[in-house]
Amino acid sequence: MSSSPSTDESGALLGPADIRELAAALGVRPTKQRGQNFVIDANTVRRIVRTAEVRPDDTVVEVGPGLGSLTLALLEAADRVVAVEIDDVLAAALPSTIAARMPERAERFSLVHSDAMHVQELPGPAPTALVANLPYNVAVPVLLHMLDRFPSIERTLVMVQAEVADRLAARPGNKVYGVPSVKANWYAEVKRAGAIGRNVFWPAPNVDSGLVSLVRRDKPIETTATKAEVFAVVDAAFAQRRKTLRAALAGWAGSAAAAEAALVAAGISPQARGEALTVYEFAAIAENKQG
Repeated sequence: MSSSPSTDESGALLGPADIRELAAALGVRPTKQRGQNFVIDANTVRRIVRTAEVRPDDTVVEVGPGLGSLTLALLEAADRVVAVEIDDVLAAALPSTIAARMPERAERFSLVHSDAMHVQELPGPAPTALVANLPYNVAVPVLLHMLDRFPSIERTLVMVQAEVADRLAARPGNKVYGVPSVKANWYAEVKRAGAIGRNVFWPAPNVDSGLVSLVRRDKPIETTATKAEVFAVVDAAFAQRRKTLRAALAGWAGSAAAAEAALVAAGISPQARGEALTVYEFAAIAENKQG
C-alpha cells in the first residue's frame, strides 16, 4: 500500500490541497496542545476503514474527526457515523464539509460537540464500532472511557502514536506491558494492526503512528471483583513496577503481609512483578483481598 500522499479518485475524500484549503478558510492551525495532526491522504483513510472491517450496517463513532478526512471515508462504508469533536471551529465546520462533499450521506452523519472524556450518550442507534485517529496525549483515557461507556462497541481501530500502540498491544513479560495493556485487555482482545508513516499527516509529526485493533470479548472476564477493584490492583502493581508484588501491593492491601496473603490465595508468587501477570491474574488478586 502506497503511503505517499494521494488525491482521491472519487473526489469525495479530502486530499492534501483540500485539507490546507479548508484549514486556511477556517483559520485553523493544528495545535500541539490538542495533539492535532490531520490525515491528508485518501489511501490511508481508506486503508484504516478496510482494516477496521467497517460494515454497511455499522454505526461508527469517531473521536476527533478534525477536518473530516476519515469521517468521509467512514461514511462511504458505514450505515451512519457519529463524530465527537471538542474543537469549536472544527465542530462548527464539519457538517457543512460533509454536506458539500457527500450530500447523499449527510443525513447519516451526526456531530457531538464535546470532550470525548465527558460523553455519556450518543445520538441514534448504539455504536457498533469505534474508529479514530486519537490525539496521542489523551489516547488511552479516551479509548478506555469509550469502551467502558458504550458496551455495544464490538470492534475498535485506533490510530495512535507508535509507542502508545506498542503499550496497548503488549503481552505479559514485555518491557512496555503496563496499565494500558491490562486495562485494554479487560475489555477486548488487543493487537497491533499496522504502521502509518509520517508523511500522510499535516503537519508531519516527529513520531511514527500505529494502528491498534480491539475486538470486544464475547463474555466479560469472569470474576467476583468489580472492574474498579481489579483496576485498583493494576494501578498499584505498576505504580512501583520494579518492586515485587508483595511490596508494590502493600499499600493497596493494607500491609505487605496482607498483600502476600492475597497473592498466595490467588496462586501467584509474592515475588512476581506486575509485568508478568495477565488481566485474569489481576482479577484473581482483587477477589482475594481481605477486608
